[in-house]
Amino acid sequence: MNVRRLISTTAVAAATALGLVSLSACSGTSSAGGDKGGGKLDVVASFYPMQYLAEQIGGDHVEVTTLTKPGVEPHDLELKPRQASELRGAGYILYLKGVQPAVDEAIAQSGVEHTVDAATLTTMESHGTEVGHDHGDEGGEHEGGEHGAEGGADPHVWLDPVKYAEVAKGVGDSLAKADPAHAADYRKNTEALVGKLKSLDAKFAAGLKNGTTKTFITTHSAFGYLAERYGLEQHGIAGIDPESEPSPARIKELQSVAKQEKVSTVFFETLASDRTARTLAEDTGLRTDVLDPLEGITDRSKGDDYLSVMESNLAALQKALGAK
Repeated sequence: MNVRRLISTTAVAAATALGLVSLSACSGTSSAGGDKGGGKLDVVASFYPMQYLAEQIGGDHVEVTTLTKPGVEPHDLELKPRQASELRGAGYILYLKGVQPAVDEAIAQSGVEHTVDAATLTTMESHGTEVGHDHGDEGGEHEGGEHGAEGGADPHVWLDPVKYAEVAKGVGDSLAKADPAHAADYRKNTEALVGKLKSLDAKFAAGLKNGTTKTFITTHSAFGYLAERYGLEQHGIAGIDPESEPSPARIKELQSVAKQEKVSTVFFETLASDRTARTLAEDTGLRTDVLDPLEGITDRSKGDDYLSVMESNLAALQKALGAK
C-alpha cells in the first residue's frame, strides 16, 4: 500500500476532536460570518488552487488562511489541532473534496455554515494514466480512483482554465451569500478573474494548436482535463496519485509510446520525486522538464502565482510538442 495513503485515522480523529471541543460555545462565530476583528471575512482554503480563488475574488474583504503550507505535498497533509481549530472558527471554507482525506473529514465535522466544495461547482470526470483526444478515458479503470474526488473522479480541474473559471463563478456567488455586504465587490472581482482565465485559455488554444506531436509523458497524471481541452494526449508514468509506482510493463509501454509518438520530453513536478521520470528519460534518450500541477507554490516554482506558473507550463508544453 502506498505510504502517502496511510493517513492516521487516530491523528485525524484527535485533531478533529481537539478542534471541536468548544464548537457549541463558538458556533456563533461561524453563523456571524467569521469576522476576525478587522471587518474581514475569515476564509480557510484547503490548498493553493483554492487559496488563489479566495484571495483573487475576496480581495480586501477577506483574510485567507491555507491549511497546506508552501512546499507541502497536499495529499500528504495531516491536520494539527490548531488547524482543526482554524476550521471551526472560519466564516467560510473552500476545499476540493477527494484531494485531502484528512481535510475532508475535519471539514465535515466543523459545523461551519458557509462551506463550499469546489468539485460541486463544475463537472468532474474520471481519468487515469492515459487520456486525450484519441484515448478518451482509457485510463479510467487504472489509478484514477486512488485519490480522486467522490466516485473516483480526477480532482485536477484547476489545470483547465475553462473549468477553473466555472469554479471561480461558483466561489464568487457563495462568497456573496456568506458576506452580502460586499457582494458587489465579490462579483466584480469574479468577473475580472474569469476574464484573465479566458485570456489564459485563448493562449493555450493558440499556443498548442500546431506541433510535431500531441503526446506528452508526465510522472503525475494531473493533466487529463488540460489534455482534453487542447486536443493533447497525456501518458502518465503514475496515475492520479503522484507517488504511485509504475510496473515494469508500464515503463516498457511508455518507451514504446515515446518512440511511436516522437515524444521528446518526460515531465516531472516540483513537489514530488523526479526519480522515475529521470530514469525513464535516461533509458529512452529523452529530455526532462517541469510541468507543474500547481498544487502549491514554492521558491522552485516557475512563477509566483497561478497565472504565471500556467504560462510557464504552456511554454514547456510548446517546447516539448514542437508547437509555435
